[in-house]
Order: sequence, then structure tokens, then C-alpha cells
Amino acid sequence: PEGPPCASADGCGERSAAMAQLQVQGRVLVEAGGADEAADAGELPLLWASEGLSFWGGVDPATGVVIDRRHPLHGQSLAGRALAIPSGRGSCTGSSVLLQLILNGHAPAAILLRETDEILALGAIIADELFDRSPPPVLCLGPAGFDALAPFALCRLHPGGTVLAGASPSDLDGAVPVPPPLPLLAGPTQTPTSAPQEPVRLTPSDQEMLDGQHGRAAQVAMRVVVRMADLQGAPELISVSQAHIDGCVYTGPASLELAEKLVAMGGSVRVPTTLNAISVDRRRWRALGVPADLGEPASALADAYLALGCAPSFTCAPYLLDSAPSLGEQVTWGESNAVVFANSVLGARTQKYADFLDICIALTGRAPLAGAHLDAGRRASVVLALPRDGLGGALDDAFWPVLGYLAGLRARKRTPAITGLEHTSPSRDDLKALCAAFGTTGSGPMLHLVGVTPEAPDLETALGLGGGGGAAGAGADEEVETIALTREDLEAAWHSLDAASSTEAVELVALGNPHLSADEVARVAELCRGRRRHPGTSLVLTFGRSVQEQASKAGHIQVLEDFGATLVNDTCWCMLTEPVVPPESKTLITNSAKYAHYAPGLVNRQVRFHGLAGCVDAACSGRAPTSRPGWLAARGFASSSPRAAGAATGFWPAASPVRRLLLLRTAARWLATAVR
Repeated sequence: PEGPPCASADGCGERSAAMAQLQVQGRVLVEAGGADEAADAGELPLLWASEGLSFWGGVDPATGVVIDRRHPLHGQSLAGRALAIPSGRGSCTGSSVLLQLILNGHAPAAILLRETDEILALGAIIADELFDRSPPPVLCLGPAGFDALAPFALCRLHPGGTVLAGASPSDLDGAVPVPPPLPLLAGPTQTPTSAPQEPVRLTPSDQEMLDGQHGRAAQVAMRVVVRMADLQGAPELISVSQAHIDGCVYTGPASLELAEKLVAMGGSVRVPTTLNAISVDRRRWRALGVPADLGEPASALADAYLALGCAPSFTCAPYLLDSAPSLGEQVTWGESNAVVFANSVLGARTQKYADFLDICIALTGRAPLAGAHLDAGRRASVVLALPRDGLGGALDDAFWPVLGYLAGLRARKRTPAITGLEHTSPSRDDLKALCAAFGTTGSGPMLHLVGVTPEAPDLETALGLGGGGGAAGAGADEEVETIALTREDLEAAWHSLDAASSTEAVELVALGNPHLSADEVARVAELCRGRRRHPGTSLVLTFGRSVQEQASKAGHIQVLEDFGATLVNDTCWCMLTEPVVPPESKTLITNSAKYAHYAPGLVNRQVRFHGLAGCVDAACSGRAPTSRPGWLAARGFASSSPRAAGAATGFWPAASPVRRLLLLRTAARWLATAVR
């Protein structure tokens, strides 16, 4: 489901005897300049980190400086360096940020990955296909090769995906790569060390678009789709029923130029297509005081996508629209929170589509048959186990974003099955918060909440171990890792989100990331009814136009306006800046794990975190609540019991419920054979 292998079996190639030099053989995802072989990039300073990085919200698109305050590379400039990270994470807009960096000269000189990352690769591909600009080479080194780079300060890239690393310039002087002893399955990019791969099978209609018979826009879009399908190892393309575009977010001139290029080429979407939240409230940005140098190009970007035939939905929560897809429906969605919700809660099927790949698929109606479009790409590959002896305290609305944030950190790029909540009944808004938080810290397109989400009625089904059709599961002897989630883990996640816990005064209450639902707006209105907003604290809510209409008819908008709340449509907190974020504010409070993560880097404010009621209380008092949810101190989240930690007792081995299922499955097969 994640495409061909990244690199050689050992992953790291040859080391010198003195360990002063390392040769790594990687898989080329994107060639430098789109040439047949990656160009020698010269001697490059190496920036290595063990943690994935979201380019959106994590890297300044104007300067290339890392702004994610939680990341180990915070404050470092990526420009002209070889960036080595496990993968991207979080936002689908990372491709747009990378494109902007390539065009303004602040991009990394090379990107070296532990795992394939389609979002970063796509940004480089777009620079090549639509802007004729030489992109940085993007390589996947595999786990061993990536980890081996950690102690080195410099590297040099050679054609075919070979990387030489050294501790000092003298280590690389005169160094030449040693040919690998065996042919490598390096992936779809054909290099001297890669095995040939079958090309993507195209239908006659696909080929017509690729040949330009349906216009220049469809031709360019199909070229991009086929390149990504090739990168992912997809055997063919599939038709999708709808698209949701994340690339309408203004990250700089590049995003606008791309959309206007597609309009000038005569582009028109082939499937019903909705638009994500844009960078401004399209109808009120002037009244809100947004400067023209942002408001005008952001509005022009929205106009360009409307000219391509997209609907003016302008929401980051498209699952709240009447057009939301159903179980098993093949769709193309961008926006990280929406992708995770669509796959996990609705049971629709979409990859985590990068900005600009989303519109290319909308223009062609065709997507790579890979990842979460396939049964095999949807099964859980790691189990996250909450204690089975009960959670103790009642679960409030703050629990779900904290759990999602922690789950993304633990799962990384894997799809988790979360156990221990089988007897809970989270609302759709709880699941919205869970998915948004997971999409912030994780790289995967979905999660399973065992006993709750539609493809996980039980753990065996989530893992694909059932006997019927469905996901291709683990082999009988394959172990799936189980990670125990403890009270200490949840508390650490809470403290990470509530980072400014020593600060009591708050000047801004930020609600609506993702966009608030009609039920959430009703609840906020009820919490505000008959109360007064603190004069030194702003309450700002963001939600889509359709929700605004529902809330207005129900009388909730009037209640919020009487309270003194500021209501914003079309855009969302990840795009809002001053003056909607009050210039005098120093600390904000939010119930969104996504915004709590991104806000310090995006708007340079301290952040408090709490549930929805606590946030409204802060709007009234001007101070963050001092209380914490009962579930943080509940009995069930005390230090893990031996059973929760997976300790061995009697027959059951230490590993996990997964191992127990595998043993039972093997025993059943043995018994069936014996009976026969």
C-alpha cells in the first residue's frame, strides 16, 4: 500500500573502517531537475532529525526557517541544506509550502527520507511539471540507511540515489561511491541499481488525456497523476466520485500562479469538487481589517478555483456538508483532518492527498489505485491499547483531541487500532476532534477505534485477520506491535498542548479548528447565553457558510453576537493572523489540539488548552480554568497493570491481544487440519 521498497535490504550500504564516511543507497522519488539521473548536488550541510516535520505550520514559506517550536530543528534554516527527516507529517499543504520555497530560492538542496512521503515529493514534481524549475532531489533511504546518517554533518549526492556522508569536508574529498554488490529494488524511478517495474496501466481515456486530446490542463494534470501513481507503485488508476481541494490555501504567489495557469489552460473539474477553507473570510476580510496584500491574492486564488468549476463550500470540515461520501465510496480529499475523518468515521476511501495533486485528480477524475483506496491499505498495523480495567473518570470533550494527538505521535505513519474504548459512545464532534488531532501529529490517512468506527467492530477485523473477504491481513506468524497508552502518556500530551500552563490570563479564545458543527455552535451559544464577555478577551469562532445558515435559523448567531463573539466564515485558524488574532494578545486558549500544536509557530502566541466549556468560561473571566478533567486522575489511567502492559502470565505470551489472536487463529487451523 505504500509503494515499492525504499532502498536496499540492509538500507545503509558501505561504511569506511574508521566510520568517518558512510555510503547509503536510496530510492529516488524525484530526480533533481526531472532528469534521467539525479544530478550531483555537491557537498551539502546535513540537517538530521528523528521527528517528522509538517512543512505547513512547521516551516516559514517565505524564509525556509523551521517555526514549529516543538520540533528539534526549530530555528534552523532549510535553505541550501540536505534535510533528513523520517517523513513529513500533519498538513496536506506541505507540498504547497515546498513549491513556494523552490520558487523563492529557500528550499532544501535535497530531502532524504526514512519513509516514502508523497506530499513532499508532489511539491517537487509540481515545480518540475508546471513551473519548469529544477526541484531538489527527494530520496527514500529506508530505516537503516536513514538512521545511519544521524552522526554525520555533511553529505554528497550522486546519480542513482547514492549518498555519501562524512563528518568533515576532508572525509568527502575525492570520495567516489562504491557500486552496490547486488541489484537493488529501488522503486519505480529507473536507476542503475533499480529493478524494472511495470508501467501504470492506462485506459484509452487516460491515454487520450495524457496525449492532450482533452486539453492542456487535463494533459498536465494526468502527467502529474501518472508520476505519482508510478512513485506509489500503483498498477492502475481508478475513477473517483468527488474531490475536496486543499490547495486553495494561499501560501504565497506560487499557489495563486498554479491555479491561474490551470484556468488559462482551460481546465474544468470532471467530478463534483468542494473547496477547503481559504486564507480569508471572502465576504468580510476588509471589514475584519485583513491587509490587502493578503486579502486580494487569497480572494483571487478562490476565484481561480471557482473558475475551474469548484463549489464555494470554503470549509475544512466537508464531512458536515450534504455531499459527504458514504461507506466504501472512492473519493479524493485533501485537508488532513478531513482525510482521517472520511476514512475512519465515514468509511469512504481516500489517500491523504497533497495540495495540487487534489486538483489534478479533480481535473481528470482519476486517482492512483494505492494506499487507503485498497483493502490492504486500510488494515491496522499497530495496536494502541488503553487500559482494559476502565477509564475511571467520565470522558469529556477534551479527552478525544488529547487521545488523537497522542495516537498520532505513537503511530507515526502507521494505521492504529485503538482499544479500550469499546463501550464508549463518542459523538461525531468527539470523533472530529480525535481525527483532527491524529492528522496533526501522525502521517497516516486513518485510524480505527475498535467497537466504534465502521471498519473496526472488533480488533480482529481492524487487523484484517478475519476469514472472509476484506483487508488482506497479517500473516499467521506476523506480529503486530502493541503499544500501551498510560495515564502518564495522556498527561504528557495534555501538558504539551497546554504549554503555557503557568499563564492564567488569556486575551483570545479560539474555537473552530476544524470548523465548528451546527451542534457545537448551539452548545457555545448555550454556554454564552445570559453571560458577559470579559472586555479584555476576544471570543472568535470559525465555521462554514452552511453551518452559519443553520445556526442563524436556530437563533444561535444572535446569542453569540449579543455576547460579543466575532464570527468568521470561509477561513480557519491555521490561516488566521492579525488583526483577527488581536495584536495585543499574548496568550490564547483553544479546545483544538490541532491549533494548540500549530499556533505558537503560526501566530507567535502562548497557548492554553481546555474543553469547550472551559474555553467559554475563559471568555467570561479572562483567565484560563485551573481545573483539569477527571479522566487524567482516574483510577484506570494509573500506572499500567501487568495485563495492560502486556506482561506474560501463564499461557499468554507477553506481546499483546494481537499475538493472542494469531495464536488462536493458528490453533484453529491446526484443529481443522486434525479433524480432516
